[in-house]
Amino acid sequence: MSASDPRQAGAATRAAPPAGPARGADLVAGALVDAGVTRVFALSGNHLMPLFDALVDSPIEIVHVRHEAAAVHMADAWGRLTGEAGVAMVTGGPGHANAVGAFYTALAADSPLVLLSGHAPLSELGRGAFQEMAQADLARPLVKAAWCAQSAQSLGGEVERALGLARAQRPGPVSLSLPSDLLESPAHGAERARRADARNPSLAGQHPDLAARGPALASRDHGSLADDPRLAQCLAALEQARRPLLVAGPAFAPARARARLAQFSDRTAIPALVMESPRGVNDPALGALAEALGLADLVVLLAKPLDFTLRFGGSPTLAPGARVAAIDADEASLARSARVAGARLAAGLRADPWRALDAIEAASRARATDANRAWRDEVARLAAWRPPQWAALASAPGQALHPLELGRAVQRWIDRNPDTVFVCDGGEVGQWTQAAVHAGERLINGVAGAIGAAIPLAIGARAARPGAPVLAVMGDGTFGFHMAEFDTALRHGLPFVAVVGNDSRWNAEYQIQLREYGAGRAHGCELAPGTRYEKVVEALGGHGEYVEDGAGLDAAIERAFASGRPACVNVRVASVAAPVMKHAS
Repeated sequence: MSASDPRQAGAATRAAPPAGPARGADLVAGALVDAGVTRVFALSGNHLMPLFDALVDSPIEIVHVRHEAAAVHMADAWGRLTGEAGVAMVTGGPGHANAVGAFYTALAADSPLVLLSGHAPLSELGRGAFQEMAQADLARPLVKAAWCAQSAQSLGGEVERALGLARAQRPGPVSLSLPSDLLESPAHGAERARRADARNPSLAGQHPDLAARGPALASRDHGSLADDPRLAQCLAALEQARRPLLVAGPAFAPARARARLAQFSDRTAIPALVMESPRGVNDPALGALAEALGLADLVVLLAKPLDFTLRFGGSPTLAPGARVAAIDADEASLARSARVAGARLAAGLRADPWRALDAIEAASRARATDANRAWRDEVARLAAWRPPQWAALASAPGQALHPLELGRAVQRWIDRNPDTVFVCDGGEVGQWTQAAVHAGERLINGVAGAIGAAIPLAIGARAARPGAPVLAVMGDGTFGFHMAEFDTALRHGLPFVAVVGNDSRWNAEYQIQLREYGAGRAHGCELAPGTRYEKVVEALGGHGEYVEDGAGLDAAIERAFASGRPACVNVRVASVAAPVMKHAS
């Protein structure tokens, strides 16, 4: 931080903390500090002001955003990249409502985060309080747990429990609402209450909505897996299988988790893939995945629901005789997968997925024979396959780039800068780019299929990985959701480069209309032609580049990173449908 940094100047003139007993807000701030939280992503508002005041005297930095959903997306990126629970803070009522939509992307990505929302005072509920809203009810379908605090003394423990629950077993978002009168109230006896909370971390019994989901949600331990007959069933199915395939869910998408899956596959010769795309078996990043699934005789689902992404396990996605073993910490998800699998189900195991992976590895090392390695290598070959005709695909000089060429330029940057965090969001442009780009660490909009998160995800990624370049690819539709967050990136010194594939339309929806209804009935998908999005970023103080053909793209990306500022590279791309892999052995 430089001497001229306004944050430093403000810190020098801050008043001393208020005297008197600790407030509820001070307990929340203390719990965050004790948990090791160093940064929160927030948008201020009336109900949250006591907590903002309490954080003035803490070492926690507040990244102050321009929209509440962006705060959640940034916390989502932090959670995925660090494994810690990202923390977002917003005000109550409409602020909370704005934030809730971003939960869906985080929940589908198994991303650990906690949203701390201000809330109307408990003392005024039912009387028409300012911005009174049933906030927990609004959030509950999109999170692991949602509740509203009921006493000032318990606030520190509530925060501790929320952070722990967000990370437990299969990670996910948690929503905790903090009534403003509790934040302002003296918290007498709070340390005693907090110590009691730490000794008894179970949420069941205190919050009925959590108890309904099963008390084990708050625990990392379901007992000894070695003695679980359902594990024995899973191992027996593996023993009988000739071509097993382990498919992991988004919790295994971060680089550290993929490395663990690769280690598992190396030791057991059981091929393992991660599915995190809404395109499912047509995920272009997984090549000929559909063929690999069709060859498997046992599919082991690890924290991966048997859902639309796997076409619900029907044929021909799975071979007629193929069986399914489902492993999940979420009881409801496991039950649904078992119901969808029906007669295909060979085993259903409720367990922490990491412990289950360890147990399967320990029991399956003898499978690492040459024959099984050949099957593992065949799956890897199919996942890496790309149509050979892509090699010759190129746009003529002066023409809009094919999105595949944009992806190739991004890959060339990553090859030169392998520590880059790659962020990708959007419809058809996103799919082409994901097919072309291989990065050590990537964040995508994920199974939720909701576009718009790329810019805040990139800012959150830069906060989580301050020494790494962050390169985000998105369509022009995506750019419009959170373009104001370039202001956030500038104010907080969090530079990244956004590469925008600009085809002047909502192309995914346009392609559906072409396919289903014909060109004569395509409408409602056009954007203004040739919009200069990089000028928006320049006006906010960032760096802008405009690229009309492929000749200048690599140099534009280099200049954008060299600027040291949040940057936009606006690239004119052709409007083409996303790739669908067709492979024949």
